[in-house]
Amino acid sequence: MNVENTQSQMRKGILEYCILGILNKGEAYPSEILEKLRGAQMLVVEGTVYPLLTRLKNLELLSYRWEESTAGPPRKYYAITPKGKQFFTDLSHTWQELQQAVSLLTQITKS
Repeated sequence: MNVENTQSQMRKGILEYCILGILNKGEAYPSEILEKLRGAQMLVVEGTVYPLLTRLKNLELLSYRWEESTAGPPRKYYAITPKGKQFFTDLSHTWQELQQAVSLLTQITKS
C-alpha cells in the first residue's frame, strides 16, 4: 500500500475547509492562498486550488473582485460570503467532532 497516496487523499479531503478558514480571516488572491497552505505544510498545487475556488464561488460560499496590480495583470481577490461563513462554522463543528473521534480511536497505548 502506498502511504503517500493515502496522505494525499487526506489532504484533499480537508482542503476546502482550509481554504474557507484562510478566507474567513480576510480576502486573498490565489497566490496568497497557496502560500498560506504551503506555509502550513499543506502540499498542494495550483491545479488543485483553482478549480476548488471556482466550485466554492459557484456554490455562493465565496465571492471575488478584480483589482488592478502595479506589478502585472489584475488580481482576482476572493472573499468568504455570509453563506460561506455559516458553512465554515458548520464544518468547524464537524472538524472538532472528527478530531476528537480520530484521536480517541487512534491513541497508541503503551504495553
